[in-house]
Amino acid sequence: MNINKKIRHLRKTAKLTQVELAQRVGVGLRFIRELERGKPSVRMDKVNQVLEFFGYHIEVLKNGKE
Repeated sequence: MNINKKIRHLRKTAKLTQVELAQRVGVGLRFIRELERGKPSVRMDKVNQVLEFFGYHIEVLKNGKE
């Protein structure tokens, strides 16, 4: 599952609108919309901010190591 689809699924499971999610996380509505559409150039710090709201985060590993 792509990140955008995962976030949309988590939002809908939590019964939140895009507006509500943006307000609770502290990001703009435009960002949430672009993120859920899969825009390739979103800020990763904001992506992590949204994911952390749902208890997730992204780590970047080089060759499977930290």
